This record gives sequence, C-alpha cells and structure tokens, in this order.
Amino acid sequence: MNAELNELLPILLPETKRIAIEAGKKIMLIFNQDFQVDYKEDTSPVTEADLAANSYIIEELKKLSGDFPILTEEEAKLSFAERSSWETYWLVDPLDGTKEFIEHENGFTVNIALIHQHKPVLGAIYAPVFETSYYACQGQGAFKERNNEEQGKKITVRALTERPILAVSRSHAKGDLLAFIENIGEHDIIRTGSSLKMCYVAEGTADLYPRLWLTSEWDTGAAHCIVNEAGGRLVQTDMTPLLYNTKDSLLNPYFFTIGGNDHDWMQYLPEKKSMKLPAIHEEVPLAKIKQICEFYNLPDLWKKIKKDPPALAFSSDGCTLWPDSTGGKNIYPACFLHD
Repeated sequence: MNAELNELLPILLPETKRIAIEAGKKIMLIFNQDFQVDYKEDTSPVTEADLAANSYIIEELKKLSGDFPILTEEEAKLSFAERSSWETYWLVDPLDGTKEFIEHENGFTVNIALIHQHKPVLGAIYAPVFETSYYACQGQGAFKERNNEEQGKKITVRALTERPILAVSRSHAKGDLLAFIENIGEHDIIRTGSSLKMCYVAEGTADLYPRLWLTSEWDTGAAHCIVNEAGGRLVQTDMTPLLYNTKDSLLNPYFFTIGGNDHDWMQYLPEKKSMKLPAIHEEVPLAKIKQICEFYNLPDLWKKIKKDPPALAFSSDGCTLWPDSTGGKNIYPACFLHD
C-alpha cells in the first residue's frame, strides 16, 4: 500500500463509519413502517430501504478524499473490462440481509469497504437494530462501538476451545454445510444473518463462520478487513486468500472466516460432488431438476418446484433457476434456502 493511502485511511475511517450509521438510520425509518418488496432480475428481493441507503452512501462517499470509484450491490452491472483497472475502490452493500429486513428480523447490516489491490484495507459495518458499529482500517486494529459510547472498544478473535462455536445463517442445515457441521462433532451454534456472522468471529463470540454457499464480494469486503485487524482470517476453503475484483463474476468462492489458532478446518469438508449442469437458458425437464435437487440435497427446493412447476432453465453457474424464453412466470433461485 502506498504511503499516501496509508495516511488517508485513518482519516477516511471515521467518515465511513458515520456514513454507515446514517444509512442505517434511514433504513430503520422504513423498517418501522409498511414497505413494498420488489425483485431484481436475479430474483433477489429489494426494498425502498436498499435504494434509499444506496443513494445516500454513494452521495456521501463521493464527498470524501480520494475520488475512488464505487461498486454497490444495487449498481453492480459494470463489466470486468470496465472495473479491472481499478486499483482502489469502494465496495458497498447498502442493506446486507434484505431477507432479515423483510421478515422484521434483527440480523441486517450496512457494509462499506475500501479495496486496494484486490484486498480490503478499510471496513465499516453498522447493525441498525443493535445500534452497533464494527470498523477497522489496515494496521490500526478493529473496533466495536455502540451509538451511546464515546469511543469504540478494541476487539480480537478468541482462542479456540475443544467445543467450537460456529456462526451460521438462520437456515443453515443444508447440503455441504450440514455435512461439514456434522463432521466437526461437538459444537455450539450462533444463528444470525448478514455480515454479523463475520463480526462475531472478529469480536471473539464465535470461532468460525463456514460459508459453503453463494455470496457476493460486497457481502464480505468490510467484514474481511475487520476480521483481519482483529487477528482472524477470511480465506477460501483451500486456505488460499480471498481476493476482490479479479474476475468477471462478483460471486465469492466458498470460504471460512476463522478466529484464533491454526486449526485444520479443511478436514471436515465433505467429499466434493460434481454433476454436469445445464447451460444458461437451456430448458430443463422436471425429472432433471428433481435429479439435481436430490444430488445437491435441496429437498425444499424440489418440493416448491414440484408444487408449482414453471417453465425452467438453469443459469450457467448452476446456481439459479430462471424462467425460459416461453415466459415461465415462476423463478426459483436455489440459494433462497440460504441467506
């Protein structure tokens, strides 16, 4: 990291934290009233809270020093060719945990990260319901702060005990993750949504957050920096670094968020399975969909499709079921079973 950016980070951090908090307050105004839920092209839900927070964050980040480009979940249509030259940029999820928000659960956050040379160097997360911020920048440590506190408290990961504590999504027991958890043996579980799972590892409340399903880069960027500065690691399941803006897709590979000690978490991974999946927008008969759902241990998805079968096709990554060109009205993303 160059000296100029290194000097800028401690200046940017309090401003970034402030922006996340104010965005969270705007989200709470909508959370406490009736609101409409719409769906994006990829079938993921979006609310006026997502859009209001997104607009505010973009407007405020543009006022900060550095004049860095901004990539947000709500405006993520830039091709890799357009963003591949970015050395430093803001990475934003204005409302991480939209499903929790819609269901009036408490596990949603605002995530703002600064990425430099494919690695997070600053992160600010705000959990509006808890009125709590987590924040860090490279070389300065990680902190947790409630709204009524004058300054944040430094946080660090905890040393692993014989009975590990896992942070998982509320609907965690599916597919590879279920097998992984069973392989660990005795353990305790903390269930929540959004980037809070990674924050719990950073503050020493949990030992591990295993993510064996889909996420996007804006889901992890801010928490990644916070975990690093708290003494933990966020790595792919083969223990190699998780990097940002290195490919056309903005999806993350499976990863671990790890607290203290060099424990071999790889040993609990289930044996890899593989199946040739249909190509993008290729029509798929229900018998094939049933076979795929059974193979990947997605019984709830199959029950839903079987009950109300649409004209379907798979996306090229095999992760999302789309309506085909005949206009099938029902869209079933496989990842709706996970957050």
